Amino acid sequence: MVTTVSQEHGFLQTNGLHLHYVRQGQGPLMLFLHGFPEFWYSWRHQLDYFADRYTCVALDLRGYNDSDKPIGVEAYRLEVLVADVRGAIAALGYDRAVLVGHDWGGAIAWAFAYAHPEQLESLIIMNMPHPARFAEGLRTPQQLLRSWYIAAFQLPLLPELLLQAGDYWLIGQALQGMAIDKTTFSAADLRAYKTAAAKPGALTAMVNYYRAVGLGDQPQTWGLLDVPTLLIWGEEDAALGKELSLGTADYVRHLRLRYIPQCSHWVQQEQPHQVNALMDEWLR
Repeated sequence: MVTTVSQEHGFLQTNGLHLHYVRQGQGPLMLFLHGFPEFWYSWRHQLDYFADRYTCVALDLRGYNDSDKPIGVEAYRLEVLVADVRGAIAALGYDRAVLVGHDWGGAIAWAFAYAHPEQLESLIIMNMPHPARFAEGLRTPQQLLRSWYIAAFQLPLLPELLLQAGDYWLIGQALQGMAIDKTTFSAADLRAYKTAAAKPGALTAMVNYYRAVGLGDQPQTWGLLDVPTLLIWGEEDAALGKELSLGTADYVRHLRLRYIPQCSHWVQQEQPHQVNALMDEWLR
């Protein structure tokens, strides 16, 4: 059910920096991790829906919107991002959580589940393949074509200049242009995303997530994950092919995979009612 519980903005300290968050509701912790080029706002529909029985907290990941923006590519290694999440759970006064991630937030959530499975009640991932499946996908021509921007983001300065050009036109295009339902993002929604990206240091931080791919000590082999996992996939994802979701059961002991047809990469915003219903069914 949709609640009318008010939202609280705040900052928590974790891993040597301050992260901005929005909290709504009370109960067990449900922690939301957004993707690129978003911020906490991408979870607005889920915060409202689940606040009747969870303490719903949507973070601004490091480098995004109002969170701290450390300098340097090394500051955005996956191991560091996982440590941010662990510290955030503790700073919020919990030792366990339902962890929900989309896109880059999904990548962090997958890694967190392997590193700290004892801290998760369950894992909910949206349009981000299991790391092993993503690595396999990047060896195929079709996914390499979809992921061209990852290579482009390795360049210095140019990605930031292009993302900033024309009043952050590319950010609006990535959101509204990829959506199947073109009414998904209002003018106010797009302005919110552009304003967040325009904060000093944000664009470089956001791109540094991609520049840091491959750094650090991420595992080269992935065992069988024992955390109950729901994987939700918008079928018309232009960035990540549906085939990347196949074979996930080889890596996750307790998996439920659900597809949403006629829906883009921005699944929790484009089809919030379906996403909330699938989450609700899973959690109950």
